[in-house]
Amino acid sequence: MTAHDPTPETWRAVDRYFADTLVGPDPDLEAAVEAQRAAGMPDIEVAPVNGKLLHLLARMSGARRVLEIGTLGGYSTIWLARAVPEDGRVVTIEAEPDNAAVARASIDRAGVGGRVDIRIGRGEHVLPTLAGEEPFDLVFIDADKESNALYLDWAARLGRVGTVVVVDNVGRGGAVADAGTTSSQVIGTRKGLALLGEDPRFEATALQTLDAKGWDGVAIALVVRPGEA
Repeated sequence: MTAHDPTPETWRAVDRYFADTLVGPDPDLEAAVEAQRAAGMPDIEVAPVNGKLLHLLARMSGARRVLEIGTLGGYSTIWLARAVPEDGRVVTIEAEPDNAAVARASIDRAGVGGRVDIRIGRGEHVLPTLAGEEPFDLVFIDADKESNALYLDWAARLGRVGTVVVVDNVGRGGAVADAGTTSSQVIGTRKGLALLGEDPRFEATALQTLDAKGWDGVAIALVVRPGEA
């Protein structure tokens, strides 16, 4: 076997191989991405292999109720909605009404609209309104990075012992390791990771990723102590 240095060409070739072999073509997901791009939204949805990871984590954890913070065009929402049972629910929060409308059309076209509740508004405003509902079994955080620590606090509050929490984009192209950064997104990411490392409500780890979206990372945590909603 010949080893290669992880250049962009090689890691993207590996990502395409993984996606072709383990994910395959999916007209509904591809249509969701096309609709997102046609609407002028940024090309920042999760890579196919990461969408499949979310799907499998939801199934492995037996999730019935999923909370997603950051809907965008609904690509990851579709992956999550396919993972919950027919009577399950994905509550997804999107700050931009236009984005939510595009996502709703794509989610409905994929045949999972009955399982998805889109709440429009900033996470900091919507999350408190969910207090008192049945706890969430899995939380996916993929919104403004400046608010990661806030979102993680609410993940614990709205979850339960055993809730799985996934935070996307924690590698920031390597910038997350720069303690002197002035980027608000990187600072927010570092604060979120520090919370995961220090807060007794969580046990967590993080992995670097090299995929269609470049060099980044994902944090995966388990709620091990109850939060207070």
